Amino acid sequence: MICPKCGNQELQVTTETISSGKDFSAGKGICGAILLGPIGILCGACGKGRKIESTTYWLCPKCGHKFKA
Repeated sequence: MICPKCGNQELQVTTETISSGKDFSAGKGICGAILLGPIGILCGACGKGRKIESTTYWLCPKCGHKFKA
């Protein structure tokens, strides 16, 4: 692989992980407990809306250019 910006051949592979959403919701856990009892705490408070994305890039250490693999 060659850097399209400077032509360097010594590139590094890097992976970025982005997470978004909520892990734990105390409010939903309390509502779940009221509606479903003790099991409702777990069901209501789970991180159902959690989203994790990983993207792999080539990184040129010479010029700092980053592009998708």
